[in-house]
Amino acid sequence: MAVQAAEKDGINVEDDHLNDSLGNPGLISPDKEDLSRLLTVPFSGRIRGGMRPGKKIIVMGIVDVEPDSFDVSLTCGRGTEKEEPVHDVALKLTARFADRQFLRNARISGKWTEEEASIAYFPFIPDQPFRIEIHCEHQRFRIFVDGHQLFDFYHKVKSLPSIDTVRISGGLQITKLG
Repeated sequence: MAVQAAEKDGINVEDDHLNDSLGNPGLISPDKEDLSRLLTVPFSGRIRGGMRPGKKIIVMGIVDVEPDSFDVSLTCGRGTEKEEPVHDVALKLTARFADRQFLRNARISGKWTEEEASIAYFPFIPDQPFRIEIHCEHQRFRIFVDGHQLFDFYHKVKSLPSIDTVRISGGLQITKLG
């Protein structure tokens, strides 16, 4: 099952903010959570042991029919956006559909870095599935979409093990995390 696969791959799924919008009894078994609830957007999940060179995060999903944007972030710490102090964000990927941009930046000590925007092409299509892979290397994250390397993002957060949370929000459905 996807939950077992996600937990095996080191992402803990927590359901402190999730809702049971589908309520499909066919998906509930006595000892397993409802999978549709576990991958509800906005999503927040723990990266077991934090990031390290050689580790990769895979996000598979389907873009909404009429998307505005969506974000995939790797952050330091579990808190909410409203909480102080604001957590560092090692990598924030933002797909913006209006101007077909795939932006990335980071937040260090409460300050956002300049957004990096250049890409060869915009890989996301409304109502279509996608697969984002974030490969952690010694100097950078290497980002692939649907198997194509799109860009590198050099580490702004130098303590890789402190990068311990995946956050996903916006116009998408998550189908699998690993």
